[in-house]
Amino acid sequence: MTDPSAPEPGKPLVPAEDLLEFTAALLEKGGLGAEDARTTADVFLWAAQRGVDSHGTARVPAYLDLLAKGVANTRPEITVRSTTPAAAILDADRAPGPVALTRAAGEAVDRARTYGIATVAVRRTVHTGAIGYYVSRIAEQGLIGIGFVSGMPNMGYTGVKGAAVATSPLAIAVPAATHAPLLLDMATATIALGRIRQAKANGTPLPEGAAATEDGTPTTDPDQAVMPLPLGGAKGSGMSLAFELLTSVLVGAPIFASFHSDDPQGRKHRQNALLIAVDPAAFGGADAFTEAVDTTLGTLKGLPVADGASGVFYPGERSAALSAERGRAGIPVAPKVWRELLARADAFGVVPPRPVGDPG
Repeated sequence: MTDPSAPEPGKPLVPAEDLLEFTAALLEKGGLGAEDARTTADVFLWAAQRGVDSHGTARVPAYLDLLAKGVANTRPEITVRSTTPAAAILDADRAPGPVALTRAAGEAVDRARTYGIATVAVRRTVHTGAIGYYVSRIAEQGLIGIGFVSGMPNMGYTGVKGAAVATSPLAIAVPAATHAPLLLDMATATIALGRIRQAKANGTPLPEGAAATEDGTPTTDPDQAVMPLPLGGAKGSGMSLAFELLTSVLVGAPIFASFHSDDPQGRKHRQNALLIAVDPAAFGGADAFTEAVDTTLGTLKGLPVADGASGVFYPGERSAALSAERGRAGIPVAPKVWRELLARADAFGVVPPRPVGDPG
């Protein structure tokens, strides 16, 4: 069995806390305030520790570019508007997603503590990052977290020629008494855009029905693929459209209709989100709930293991174990990403951390 703590060949292994401080320093040099830089870096580190490399430190150079180009606002004036105690709209003023959604998650928890359930919609943010992070923050407070995101159309829709809807993700986090929280974090696409780019770089074919050419023709050729296809066909594309209604349209900031209109502003990068916090105490008792969650998860894990399977796992279990291991041993960084981070550090005058085992 492979030792998960062993350094991956060719990948620098960087201590988690050092990588967090390094990433935050780069983002602060890129224009974010110290607190916002730390918040954004924390989202990247969370994803990297859990093995979600597409949303981890690999995102830092792209975020620095978004800040430099003014796509993301380095000094956003975030406002919260509410006409009812259990619901609110947070206008992000083009703040980076980690900044806006972290604040929205906190707002949802505070309101749910009083009213049992609360919903906070986020409008006009820029790339939300790993949505599982925000619902996990809600679950850390003993509440159930649910999140939806809508973004720029980059995925096919059943029956439509070309890109139509977004690869809009859904995440649900449920706290447990002794188990790691259940964390379902999924996109409505069959395959991530990052997987298509990776297949192109490696020259490996894509799975059948996972991606399509510019006109929507399914292909396994990574050189021809430009967009993912929806998960489950009409089911995935229908979910994406529903999430657009539950986020963008709900807060008067439609993306889909604007993108497909003649308005030149319709293709300006932006995202919207909806976070929901549910307090189990409002439904009969938090302790009884988390204990019952433990029983449910334990029952699942006690079921007979199928031939050839390595075990029975619930959503988020293995990534939580990987996060704990990487928090102890360090986080592997892809060589290309590490070179990009070092180049940005050199340009900003930031001293990079020393990888594990690097004598300097």
